[in-house]
Amino acid sequence: MWDKIFPKSDKVIVERVSYRNRFGISVSADLYLPCNIDLSKKYPALVVGTPYGGVKEQGAGLYAQTMAERGFVAIAFDESYNGTSGGEPRRTSSPEIFTEDFSAGVDFLGTRPYVDRDRIGAIGICGSGGFSLKAAQVDQRIKAVATASMYDMSRVTRNGWMDGMTDDERRQALVVLGEQRWKDFENGLPEIPAGFPSTPQQTIPQELDPITSEFFEFYAMKRGHHPNAPAAFTLTSGMAFMNFPLLNYIETISPRPVLFIIGENAHSRYFSEDTYEQAAEPKELYIVPGARHIDLYDRTDMIPFDKLTDFFTKTLG
Repeated sequence: MWDKIFPKSDKVIVERVSYRNRFGISVSADLYLPCNIDLSKKYPALVVGTPYGGVKEQGAGLYAQTMAERGFVAIAFDESYNGTSGGEPRRTSSPEIFTEDFSAGVDFLGTRPYVDRDRIGAIGICGSGGFSLKAAQVDQRIKAVATASMYDMSRVTRNGWMDGMTDDERRQALVVLGEQRWKDFENGLPEIPAGFPSTPQQTIPQELDPITSEFFEFYAMKRGHHPNAPAAFTLTSGMAFMNFPLLNYIETISPRPVLFIIGENAHSRYFSEDTYEQAAEPKELYIVPGARHIDLYDRTDMIPFDKLTDFFTKTLG
């Protein structure tokens, strides 16, 4: 049964796979192969991460399928504790383990007989853009990285939107999270806030702020809704993000290339613009005219797949 938000392509072969990361957690992924693949040859490959709160049946799968149509082997995976991947407690968000999940994808791809382990790249969408860059800072096997609508989840958690959180506000937030840890310990399970509705909605509530409204449009409406993606994590997950900078060694990815793709009208574009300035060459910032943040999740008329294909064809050889 096809359970994804995008149509199935007749140009690819899709297989559900799983593999363990170095923490022993089983990572669930969809493997996309070109339908004309010659298993006696070796191909370039891509690890594709989901938007923060999303699952492989949404944007990540669309990217992986499209890149497989263009001759790449690609996997789209669910982060540990989420989707159909393993890990307890459920819906935990961990910057370290989500970063590790990219390297685990490289482990898997690099041991396939039809993959050239010297030609493996990564694509990170939204929050996984930051995780893919974090992985590449230490995992030299990742030869090139592209991000789309990148979010630095550590920065936004620690500093608030547009870095507007004060030191006092941050301290108070940490006091609240500390209290929450006691509650979770006594209850035996971490508290998870309400996510987006479990069934697709017809309209966007008027009381939502513009950014939440945009995410509601994708996660809570027919456009991108998936039952495995409530886009909510345990409350105490925020402590790790406040204490775990994602992009503190961004310049060390060089001389491996990085491509940052952002929408012209994306509320999140400052993450990519700032990170682009901090990164070392070779690097490129590519702006999609008219696109918002979520448009690079699923809008095939806006996602620059030709640019991605050209980038990875050149950088992976």
